[in-house]
Amino acid sequence: MTVDEYEAIRLIDLVGFTQEECANQMNVARTTVQGIYMEGRKKLAQSLVNGKILLIEGGEYRLCDGLRNGCDRGCRRYGHTMRFVDNKNRGD
Repeated sequence: MTVDEYEAIRLIDLVGFTQEECANQMNVARTTVQGIYMEGRKKLAQSLVNGKILLIEGGEYRLCDGLRNGCDRGCRRYGHTMRFVDNKNRGD
């Protein structure tokens, strides 16, 4: 699973963002988020149902510092979550 897929699942399924809000957070189009999200959910389901190992890798991100510097609604503050810094390699 890519970091993009993980982040889309986290924002939509855990935080409760709409696809539009998720797209704004990740700085991509809503249609791009939709594709990223569907691929991530597919990989997550394969891991759960078939016992496949789930690796999260790739992507450009920075960790929240826990002090609200650069954080916004999608941040879990002290959970040190990922926030994307640019659109490079988006959707790979």
